[in-house]
Amino acid sequence: MSIKQNLNSIINILPKHVTLVAVSKTKPITDILEAYNAGQLIFGENKIQEMVDKHEQLPKDIEWHMIGHVQRNKVKYMAHFVNLIHGVDNFKLLNEINKQAEKHDRSIDCLLQIKIADEESKFGMTLDEAKSILQSEEFSELKHINIKGVMGMATFTEDKSQITQEFQNLKFIFEELKKLNTVNSNLEIISMGMSSDYQLAINCGSTMIRVGSSIFGNRNYSSH
Repeated sequence: MSIKQNLNSIINILPKHVTLVAVSKTKPITDILEAYNAGQLIFGENKIQEMVDKHEQLPKDIEWHMIGHVQRNKVKYMAHFVNLIHGVDNFKLLNEINKQAEKHDRSIDCLLQIKIADEESKFGMTLDEAKSILQSEEFSELKHINIKGVMGMATFTEDKSQITQEFQNLKFIFEELKKLNTVNSNLEIISMGMSSDYQLAINCGSTMIRVGSSIFGNRNYSSH
């Protein structure tokens, strides 16, 4: 199957309200162009430097999403073009994104990364931590960010009932945060679901899925 065929087979079964982020990390420019030429405009990367390099070489109507863990000292490299940052898991990072966005006279959309998995390795905040950030005075002073929703990663397991429970939990947290109705936040995105579990995620309320290997084939990690 070609990248175009893979893309079309996913898009054909996606409900209208679900956005597809093509996860292009470690993939060459040629692969991204093939997906772009098939109509895909949203791509997700997990390393800022790699995303910057690709942004410079590729068409400018591509929307770039930062889906990996973000180091504060690297925000400045993507602040002029990034469309959505999925992995915001603390206030200091939000503050830095705001600072760098202001330098470019723009507002950057962000998702709060919520920890829904059991694994220690996953980043993210609790519902209470997210609430206290959104309701804080410091947050209300950030004029160059916009919280658009939440993102979460389920536990890496074959246990579908556990994954379902974690996705339902993220949906619940999204609804709770939406009730707060605070400034700089306009919650409409629930980013959950990857190649292995996106259909389950959509059933649980996902509005944005991050799919890599089902589009581009399995990743070649040996080259990194």
